[in-house]
Amino acid sequence: MTASPNLQTSQMSTNNPSKTAIWNHLKSHAADVKTHNIRDLFAADSARFDHFHTRHDGLLFDYSRQHITADTLPLLIDLAKEMDVEGWREKMFNGDAINTTENRAVLHTALRRPLDQALNVNGENIMSDIQTVRANMRAFCDGVHDGSWTGFTGKRLTSIVNIGIGGSDLGPYMVCEALKSWQIEGIKTYFVSNVDGSHIAETLKQIDPETTLFLVASKTFTTQETMANADTAKNWLIEHLGDNAAVAKHFAAMSTNEPAVSAFGINPDLMFPFENWVGGRFSLWSSIGLSIALSIGFDQFETLLDGAYSMDQHFQTAPLEENIPVLMALLGVWNRNFLGYDAQSILPYDQYLHRFPAFLQQLDMESNGKHVSRDGEEIKDYETGPIIFGEPGTNGQHAFFQLLHQGTSIIPCDFIAPITSQNPLGDHHKLLLTNMLAQAEAMMRGRTLSEANGNPQKVFEGNRPSNILLFDGITPYHLGQLVALYEHKTFVQGIIWNINSFDQFGVELGKEMANAILSGDNKDMSNIGILPFLQKPS
Repeated sequence: MTASPNLQTSQMSTNNPSKTAIWNHLKSHAADVKTHNIRDLFAADSARFDHFHTRHDGLLFDYSRQHITADTLPLLIDLAKEMDVEGWREKMFNGDAINTTENRAVLHTALRRPLDQALNVNGENIMSDIQTVRANMRAFCDGVHDGSWTGFTGKRLTSIVNIGIGGSDLGPYMVCEALKSWQIEGIKTYFVSNVDGSHIAETLKQIDPETTLFLVASKTFTTQETMANADTAKNWLIEHLGDNAAVAKHFAAMSTNEPAVSAFGINPDLMFPFENWVGGRFSLWSSIGLSIALSIGFDQFETLLDGAYSMDQHFQTAPLEENIPVLMALLGVWNRNFLGYDAQSILPYDQYLHRFPAFLQQLDMESNGKHVSRDGEEIKDYETGPIIFGEPGTNGQHAFFQLLHQGTSIIPCDFIAPITSQNPLGDHHKLLLTNMLAQAEAMMRGRTLSEANGNPQKVFEGNRPSNILLFDGITPYHLGQLVALYEHKTFVQGIIWNINSFDQFGVELGKEMANAILSGDNKDMSNIGILPFLQKPS
């Protein structure tokens, strides 16, 4: 039965967070909070850190430098309850089709769930298929590592080249870089994503065809950029080894399109599938993580899953006022919608996490960079996802921190650091952590005109909010926690903003136009006049 237009309109309005009483209450509260400086709030409460931090399983979340008072979080938690964050959370973990525009479940959390815990979706225990794929991944990884699976000429495979783009690249690449100190001796991992031929060309220069394994990551096995790079790699391999049969020994696929995989020349036994309820930017826990498992070993890959599961359990069971993903999400909503800050900087103080900001750009901006609600209405009354950018400390301090400190825009920051270093050389790590704490303090405290000896150029406005995330070290377990934390934060914000965080229609139009230009069917495009200038000079 089709709902009446009046009923639809009524339902839509109740899903709009800005139409709720608590939203208006928060707006009034924000006007009051803006009259207080964070520096003064610290001066008035010597125990502010004690009041505004929480811990879980080796991770500490310090939000004492946020521009909030004791009254702010209770109001934000009321907003979360009003928007039914807890109900939507239950739906996600239960496998309900919360990806409403594509009528799909969102079950990346099932991929890190203990295999002996059944999860029935539509009458089927999905853990059975997860267990099968994971067992096949382990067997293949073990074969590569112990030398029982060799290349076409009988040599061991020591170079792993992951060919993918978006979530099939950013997540695994970030994890392999973050866990480089855990990499199995003799294995080197490369990632190719850009359709620019220079990316694959420069990678091919570094590897030996006899000892290289290519992983093609594409659910449909039709992704334009990925297949262009895969075809180039295949032609290069055949040219050097002299036999099409070599493909079956040097290629594996993370895909669901077995006919296309087989037609490419890949052994169907080396096709590792994943379900359509695994979104690309949430997929590193699935077979898309094969490059991770080959890099660090399958036992450590499972430890990564265990860390994420720990955060899943925390997110599911911790009270909202102690729930780190919920707190982080609500503080982000506070900064975006009530204090008016339109960007956020991610600042990992660990070189191994140098790809983490780029990973979070996709996770957050592809999920919540939307102007249409779950109900199909244009969002006009409030802002959704912020601009995400970042760089490892201390490099960022000598790049864009000038704007963070003295620019005309206030940009909240997440400072992220391990307490211990994988490479404890001299005073390096002490200097690193000291710099991180100093930057967070300087952004909050600032420098007055009198403290600057009357020099206005040296005045820092301060009052710039930040979070600090500390954990014991960069380990597979803690990295799993960290990634799952930001996944859940993104989910909570999407629920509050009444958007579907799990589709990405915004990436499609450009692809369609690129295909039209390639086919010559582009007569209605305004850029047709520039096309002759893109041709190779005669």
